Amino acid sequence: MKKFLRIIAPLVVLAVGFGVVQAMIATKPAPEKKEETQRLVSLYVDPVREELVTLGVQTQGEVRPHTEIELYPQVSGRVVSVAPRFAVGAGFAAGETLVKIDDTDYRLALTRAEARVAEANVRLIQEQAAAQIKRQQWESTGRTGEPTPLQVHRPQVIEAEAKLRSAEADLAEAKLNLSRTEIKLPFAGRVRERAVGIGQFVTTGTPLGRVFATDLIEVRLPLTDSQLKELNLSIGYVAPAGEGLPVTLGAIVGNQQHQWHGRIVRTHAAVDRETRLIYAVAEVADPYGAAASAGVPLAVGMFVTAEIEGAAPRRALVMPREALRNADKVYVVNAEEKLEIRTVEVLSTSEERVLVSSGVEPGEQVVTSTIASAVDGMQVQAITRLAQG
Repeated sequence: MKKFLRIIAPLVVLAVGFGVVQAMIATKPAPEKKEETQRLVSLYVDPVREELVTLGVQTQGEVRPHTEIELYPQVSGRVVSVAPRFAVGAGFAAGETLVKIDDTDYRLALTRAEARVAEANVRLIQEQAAAQIKRQQWESTGRTGEPTPLQVHRPQVIEAEAKLRSAEADLAEAKLNLSRTEIKLPFAGRVRERAVGIGQFVTTGTPLGRVFATDLIEVRLPLTDSQLKELNLSIGYVAPAGEGLPVTLGAIVGNQQHQWHGRIVRTHAAVDRETRLIYAVAEVADPYGAAASAGVPLAVGMFVTAEIEGAAPRRALVMPREALRNADKVYVVNAEEKLEIRTVEVLSTSEERVLVSSGVEPGEQVVTSTIASAVDGMQVQAITRLAQG
C-alpha cells in the first residue's frame, strides 16, 4: 500500500497543477484587438489645363542645294589658269573666272571674222553704188514702168547683204567662243568637286567640277497624312511668294545646338512609292551668310531636325511632362482620392509639358511624382504642389 501511494502521488500532483494552469488561462481576459490602419501613398498632383495652342509637327531631313550643276567647257583647249577659290569647299563670287582656257586660237579666229565683216561691208557698199548708177541710167532713158531687178542690180545687192550678215554671225560666234575660254557662273556658290588642273587639255565633254549656289538651300521633309492634315497642307501645295509655314531647323555642331529658320514653300505632287510619305520642301535664304546660326552655316549635306508651326490654333489639354507614362498612360486622382489609370491621345510633347486631346478633363488632378507599382482604384493621398512664382 505504501508503495502504491509513492507511485500515484506525483501523478496526482501533476494533474492538479495542470488543471490549475488551464483554469487560469480560461479566466484570463482576452487582449483587445487593434484595427490595422492602411498607410496611404502620398503623390504629387497637378491640375489639367485647357489652352488654345498652335501645334507643330516634328520631322527631319537632309540639307540640299537649290541649284547644283556640273561644269563642262563649251570650247576646247589647254587650261592655263585655275582660280584659287576653285577648290573643294571654297566659295566663289558671281561672275568670277574659275577656269581659264588658252584663248590664242580664238583671238585669231576673232581677227579673221572681223576682217571678213569689213570685206563684206565694202562689197555691200560697192553693190549698192552700182545699183544706184543702174537706176539713174534707167531713169535717164525716159522709159516708163518699173525696171526689172536685174536692170537695177538688185540681186547683187541682196547677195552682198546676205554675205555681210553671214560675216557678222561668224564674228559673233568668234566673240562668243573667246568669252567661253573663261569659265564663269552667274551666281555665288561653293565648290563640291574639282576635276581639272593647270596644263590639262579639255574638250566640250570634259568635266571640270561640280558647284552649287549658296543663295538658297532646300530641306526635303517627310510628312505623314495626319501631319499634312495638322498643318493644313495639300498635295502639290505651292506657297505664295514670300509666304509659307515657318519652320525651325536644328542640329548639333561642335557639341552645341544650333537653329536656323525657314519656310515651307511647297509639297510634292506625288506620294513616295517606297515610304508612302509626302514630302514638304523648306527653303532657307543665304544659309552661309545672314541665316547662319552664331557663325555656323546651314551646310549642304547636314542632317537636321525640323519643327513646323501649325497653320491655326486649336484647343488642347495641357499637363506637365512628368504626368505622361509609358504607352500614353496618365494617373488621375479622382474626388474619392482613388487612382485611375487613363489612356490619352497625345498631340505634342516637349521637355516641359504634354498636350493631349482626350482621356482627361480640365481641372482633373494628374500624378506627376514617381510611383513604383500603380494599381487602378488604389487609395492614395494627393498633394498639390505649391505655385512657383
